[in-house]
Formats: sequence, C-alpha cells, structure tokens
Amino acid sequence: MFIASLAAPETGRPAASRWRAGWLRQCILLVLAMGCGVLVANNPFRPSSENPDATARGYLRFKEILSYVDRDYADSVDTEGLADYAVVQMLEKLDPHSVYIPARDREKTDSFLQSDYDGVGIEFNLFRDTLTVVAPISGGPAEQAGVQPGDQILSIGGKRVSGAHLTTARLTELMRGPRGTSVALELRRRHQPRPLSLSIARSRIPNTSVDAAYLIDDQTGYIKVSRFASNTYDEFKAALADLRRQGLTRLVLDLRGNPGGYLDRATRLADEFIGGSRKIVYTDGKGEQYDSQTYAKVAGEFEEGALVVLVDEGSASAAEVVAGALQDHDRAILVGRRTFGKGLVQQPIALSDGGELRLTIARYYTPAGRSIQKPYGANYAEYSAELTGRSARGELQSADSIHFAKELRFRTDHGRTVYGGGGIMPDVFVPRDSLAHSAYFTKLMSHGVTRAFALNFYQAHKAELEGLRFEQFNATFRITDAQLVSLAAQAAQDGVSADIAAVRRCAPLLRNQLKAYIARSAYGLVPYYTVLREQDPELQRALHAVSDSTAQLALLGK
Repeated sequence: MFIASLAAPETGRPAASRWRAGWLRQCILLVLAMGCGVLVANNPFRPSSENPDATARGYLRFKEILSYVDRDYADSVDTEGLADYAVVQMLEKLDPHSVYIPARDREKTDSFLQSDYDGVGIEFNLFRDTLTVVAPISGGPAEQAGVQPGDQILSIGGKRVSGAHLTTARLTELMRGPRGTSVALELRRRHQPRPLSLSIARSRIPNTSVDAAYLIDDQTGYIKVSRFASNTYDEFKAALADLRRQGLTRLVLDLRGNPGGYLDRATRLADEFIGGSRKIVYTDGKGEQYDSQTYAKVAGEFEEGALVVLVDEGSASAAEVVAGALQDHDRAILVGRRTFGKGLVQQPIALSDGGELRLTIARYYTPAGRSIQKPYGANYAEYSAELTGRSARGELQSADSIHFAKELRFRTDHGRTVYGGGGIMPDVFVPRDSLAHSAYFTKLMSHGVTRAFALNFYQAHKAELEGLRFEQFNATFRITDAQLVSLAAQAAQDGVSADIAAVRRCAPLLRNQLKAYIARSAYGLVPYYTVLREQDPELQRALHAVSDSTAQLALLGK
C-alpha cells in the first residue's frame, strides 16, 4: 500500500488531517506506491538473459498471438491496451511492487517525489462539486494575486469547473502548467456581489515533504516528514538546525503515513541520528551488482539526545529503513503500530516507448539482519488486503494479537529482542483510534464536510479571528453542540445519513478537527498541528516517552 523505496537514483501538497484522515491519503498513495519504490542508481541492466532461448520463445509466442488477435478477432481490439494488460499481469506474478508505468502516467508518478512544481499554489477542498480554496501557498502567485481561504473557483482558464464533476487530479492539472504562463481564474467570494476575475502567472511552487517542524515546549521538538522526496533531507536539516537554535534537546520524529521515496534521502536523514560508522541498511539481490551496504558517515546534527519515532501501518519502505536502523542501534524509541512491511527494492528502467519498468532486484534488511518485506504469494488481491486483515485479526487494537515466528528473532545493539518477517514492530504499541476510523467520521472526512464547514466558519468570523493571537484562540475557542448539529445537517444534505448517536460518540474528534481546520485557515500549518495534538493519542504517548528519561533507558536496554 505504499511507496516503494527508490534506491540510489530512486524514485503533495501540505497535509490535511494526516493522522486521522490518513486512510484517504494512504488509498491514493497505494496507487502511487505500486509504481514509485525504486533503487536509484546507474541502470545496470543490459539486454541479456540467464536463459536467452526461453526468453526468445516467450517473446515470439506472445508476438504471434497478439498478431492473430489484431488481424482475425471478430471485433476491433486495442492491441496496445492488451499488451499493457499482459505486462501488468505478468509482473503481478513476480511480486506486488514490480510495475510497468506507461509513458502517459510517468509524469504523474514522478511528480509525487519532486520538491517543487509549476503552478499557481493553491491548496483546495472539493465539496459539493465546487473547488474551495483552503489556503494559498505562502509566497506563491495565488497569494500575491489576492486569492483567499474560502474563495470558490468557478472556472479555470475559461473552463467551467464548478458543478462539472471533475476529479481532484483533473483540477490540479488545470491549475498547473509551465512557469511564466498565465491562467485565468473566476472566483466567488463571500459578501462579494459578483464573481472576481484574476489572471495569475504560474511560477515554481515548493512541494515540501517536511509538513511541520516546531517546538512543543522549551526542549521538545516535533518534525513531521510525509515522504522522502528529492529535497526532503535538505528540508529536514534546515528544520532540525532551526529547532536546535531554539533550544531543542529532545525530538519526536513523525513518520506515520510516510510511504517512502528516495532511499538515499532516508539514509542521510538516519545518519543525522546515528554516530560512528554503523550500518544503516543493506540490500541483497540475485547478483553482487545488486548487493549494497549503507553506513553512517557524517557527524550528525542530533546523535545524542532523546529521540522518539512515530510509526504506523502507513509507514513503508524508506520510512521503515529509518525506523529499523534507529531501533536496531537502540537510538530511538518507536511508538505506534507495526509498519506496512515493504522491503523490496525496485530499479527504474527506461523503455523505448517512453514508459518505465520498475523491477524488483533486491530486498532491504535492517542492520541486525531483519527483512522488512512482509510475506506475499501469487495472489495480488490478498496482498493488497493485508492491512484489512490486520484489523480483522485485532492487530490494530492489541499488540498481543501480533505473532512473530521464533526463528525470526533478532537482537539490537544492547540485546533487546526484535523480530523480522514483515514490517517494524514499535517498542510502545498504541491502538488505532477506533472513533477516528468509524464509518460516520470517515464519511464526513471523505466527503469534505468538516473542511467545508470550517472554511465557512472562518469566512463568517474572519475579522474576529484576525483580532486574536493563536494562543488566545487555542485557549478559549470551542466548537459548540449546536455547531455539531449544524455540521450533521450539512452532511445529511451531502448524502451522509444523519446519525445523532455517531455524532455524539465522535464529538471530541469533530470538535478538535474543526478547530484545527479553522486554525489552519486563520493562523497556518503549525497552529493546525498544535490543535490536532490534543486528540492524538500516539503523539501524546510519544511525548511521554521522550520526556521520561528513566523509561527511555529501560526501553532501550541501557
């Protein structure tokens, strides 16, 4: 379900409710992930084979059959589509992460790990088939042109988009384009009698992967890394150095929902925490050319000091490499739930048609020798449904429901027992919040109802909010019962059946989510995460672990 790690030259937008709405993000990332994990290095592949005669026979057989189908089949057929289908089916017989990416899809899959893109810089919400601005990217052309949170975009480049049943991906495509080109937007703004027309020149927009970095108290820092993109390491280094200047002595690194990305960025980040020349990860493939070992080699920015890493079932691939290395060396306490278990290395191979083959060539292993990859067979559907199976078996609610084979027992540097065989098991288990994943709350989030409600509130009370400092807002603001009833009524109009009992059960989460969204529009991303922290049990456990020195030493076997 997650991004394959890109090795050597391996192969966004700001977060919205990462820990609670992460399930939606993970569904999207699953599609990207299947074609994203890659070993990045010089392409070592050559047009050779271990069994050239068998390869030639297979090629001729397929060519012959496809030719007969094209020439003689009763109906017209899309032979290219059939070939694509055959390739996909063939690769699925190998493993879940070897994929073929057609030329038409390469830009989309590659963009996920780019550090910037050309566009106007708008974070938006799609509600009732209307694109609503959540926030213009700070310093971007949309902000400079006067676009405001809550603005509804009616048309883009003369094309009507409100009520046009366009997907989020299609709307994003319309706003992006080569830098220097202009796009016309027609906006509807609250209290404005008629639509506004703006012409915005596209420019380079940062696509950051460090979503938040701030001090929770005088000593404790928090850094959220959403993926390992091309600029992740530089962003992380800058954020960590800034927090150190502010007094950071202990850190919570949040890798929940991180699907992986460039392996070298991940290992460089891990090197900031691991002293000496200790091993970070190694790979083992069919031939020596695919075997590698990566060691710490720099004097890191934070090799001493309390460190807690948050992980969950959405943490995959390169994120698991970081978590596994820090756990094996007893450098960090891991808090959360067992990670996804994606430990296959893909090599990107450019094809003559402009497409790309990402072929599994090796497996990742932690310094202690643990395989990260969970088991997989020939049934791709079963592999894709493995996370659902964890939920059914109770693994997301109780650590006792997770069973490891005794022969997969390994030892950390200080002799603690850890297990291989799929994913990284945290040192401190935190059950998944059942209310955050309840059917009603999930529908509210997926339909965009909570965000739309918060944007409407922000617009209606903008002047009052601007008169408050965030600290005042955070200390005094509370969503009322009447507002929750209004939210439920709005949701019912959008097809989410009214359920007063469910609203009552989810009330603490809904109050917190709405307050966080309002803070996002009024004050920015750090206030957004600050509010979410109040109803984040995993982060609360992490903060307890990072501040309790006695517990740290006991957990790390020191």
